[in-house]
Amino acid sequence: MPELPEMENYRRLLSEYIINQPITDVVINRDKSINVPADQFINELTGLRAIFVERRGKYLIFHMNNGRRLLLHLMLGGMLYYGTEEDRPSRNTQVEITFGQNTLYFIGLRLGYLHLLSAKEVEEILKPLGPELFDRRMSKERFVEQLKGRRGALKSLLVNQHVIAGIGNCYADEIAFEAGLLPSVKIQDLSEEAVGRLYDAMLKVLPDALEHGGYMEAPFMEGDTRTGGYDDMCKVYDREGEGCVRCGGVVNRIELTGRKAFFCPSCQHEQ
Repeated sequence: MPELPEMENYRRLLSEYIINQPITDVVINRDKSINVPADQFINELTGLRAIFVERRGKYLIFHMNNGRRLLLHLMLGGMLYYGTEEDRPSRNTQVEITFGQNTLYFIGLRLGYLHLLSAKEVEEILKPLGPELFDRRMSKERFVEQLKGRRGALKSLLVNQHVIAGIGNCYADEIAFEAGLLPSVKIQDLSEEAVGRLYDAMLKVLPDALEHGGYMEAPFMEGDTRTGGYDDMCKVYDREGEGCVRCGGVVNRIELTGRKAFFCPSCQHEQ
């Protein structure tokens, strides 16, 4: 599932290519991927322009020039491609929005969605999300406060969108590894020093992943060599049985509350 680095990578690319480009065509191939009747969706969007693309956690918000919003959540298996019919991936598309010569293809929206909403409706949907790591108001002290009174496994906390928005399975494992903490450690048992180390790990892993285009390998457009560059840089995620890059141990995989977790038992500890 795309996480903060992947969605921020998409946001930056979309901001470069579609801003202020009039929508010339809209195709709906799966009605369940949208929230209003297809005819209404098409009629409302045709002729509009996106004037700003915002990211909040794992969501993208397209701000349209008439005040309406498109709220995108890709969920598991979702991806975006921008280009022509000839060069797009040979996968089913659920929604297609054309900007002149190029089309933005929404692919894999079986669980995800693209909803046409008012600004107030989007605000209500996003209200339960926790703070952003890169919010200027965020600090190590505020992060420590966020964790006070929390209980349960570290990985479960990291992927809890009500605590910190934008982290999922991949980066939760990478952050825990960077901090030298087991994904199964109980958050209530962590010392303040370990929590501070966890915060520092987040500040290292997420910007690094974003700089290298995230871990999703599918390109955003023809000639895109940046998207997915972090996949080969993951140290534990999806690396079961491989040698640990830090200590030479062997990366393990376990199940934690229904989620897979990858870690090195030799150099990740309870504090």
